[in-house]
Amino acid sequence: MKKTKKYLIGFVSVISILIVIPFFIPVRSYLDQAQHIASEKIGAPVTIASGRLLLLPTPRIVAGEISVGEQQELKIGEVSIIPTLGSLFSETKIIEIKITKPVIKKEALDIISALPENHADANAGPDAVNVKRITIDQLQLSWPDIKLPALNMDVRLTDANSLESLKLETIDGVLNADVTPADAGYSILVNAANWTLPTGVPLLITQASLEMSLKGSQLDIPRIDLALYNGKLTGNAKLSWLKGWHASGKLQVNNLSVKEPSSLISKSVYLSGHLSGDGQFSSMAKDASGLRDNLNAHFRFNVKEGVLNGLDLVKLASLLTRQSNGGETQFDEFSGILDAKGKQYALRDIKIRSGLLAASGQVKVKTNKELDGVVEVELKKGVSLAAIPLQVSGTVDKPTVFPTKAAMAGAVAGTAILGPGVGTSLGVKAGGAVDKIKGLFQSD
Repeated sequence: MKKTKKYLIGFVSVISILIVIPFFIPVRSYLDQAQHIASEKIGAPVTIASGRLLLLPTPRIVAGEISVGEQQELKIGEVSIIPTLGSLFSETKIIEIKITKPVIKKEALDIISALPENHADANAGPDAVNVKRITIDQLQLSWPDIKLPALNMDVRLTDANSLESLKLETIDGVLNADVTPADAGYSILVNAANWTLPTGVPLLITQASLEMSLKGSQLDIPRIDLALYNGKLTGNAKLSWLKGWHASGKLQVNNLSVKEPSSLISKSVYLSGHLSGDGQFSSMAKDASGLRDNLNAHFRFNVKEGVLNGLDLVKLASLLTRQSNGGETQFDEFSGILDAKGKQYALRDIKIRSGLLAASGQVKVKTNKELDGVVEVELKKGVSLAAIPLQVSGTVDKPTVFPTKAAMAGAVAGTAILGPGVGTSLGVKAGGAVDKIKGLFQSD
């Protein structure tokens, strides 16, 4: 018993020494050398605040508080380099790398894109170091206007240090991706469930499945399949960045319930009903961030059996006076064309039909989100002699709709000359004609 106790005390002492000794090994000189080499290779200043050697549970080098770039475009909490015991005395060292809590700013893309390509020499001998696996925990992308959850990654490499597989998953389990080599490029499968878009309108994606193919400087997305708001969005897209950035694609929407997503855009005036449509988009820019600002899109849409909440077009067209927003307009069909050019949008060939009215017109959404347009409403109650032109103004958040000044002036003049009823209708018609003539001289 005493002998066993002595062995235990001796074993604990050895373990204690193995834990303590590495902290006394001077590694600062190695870290300084590593900083210098990394800075030259990357082309940006690299700082390593701390480092140490550990022998347990297996031998490893641990570096902490690493930053890359003059403005710390890339920061890493800790990096551990762990060689396999069997390769310590071999010509080729086999290692595993663990990276914890890296934070990547958007500006880091400039550093990454400036890195020189590493063309391997076919006649070169085996690599002195074979990285078998890289694990990344709690990767955070710190990009303006984009809210992304932290990610975990697991990268496995071949004996030639080429990608064998990559698995990515958000820490909340909402989104995951698998990357594997295929046809001189890479196959990428992305799946998501109950995922809120991190930028733009925060749409909730119930299910998402995307198939991608990456070859050189081109990403093909032959299949986009999204389930959202009880409907489907399908399509395809292509992205390339060899000489500038180019994006294009086609999308189809089927039976999407628009009440919730449209209310995210405007709380005061929004649609309900079921949306279907199709269209295409394209964009060109010097860098990826400019693609959104240079968007060109053409989308034909149709909403059936819905309600225009926040506006009563029948009331507005009946009273011929300026009214506050409110009420609702039920419709059987709301169709039109949505064109986008940069941050400016235009709704053209608008047609609204119901048992009570028929409306048509066009509305522009300016870059500052101000509205400008005219919608003509023809009431089906009694004998309709003229369509009532309504001015659309205000903003996307707080639109206002009221009879145009020309229509109101015409109604007053017609009533005074010919009396109410026929005189009012003819006056409105004359006022509407004036609006159309003025519109001919207004630029797009």
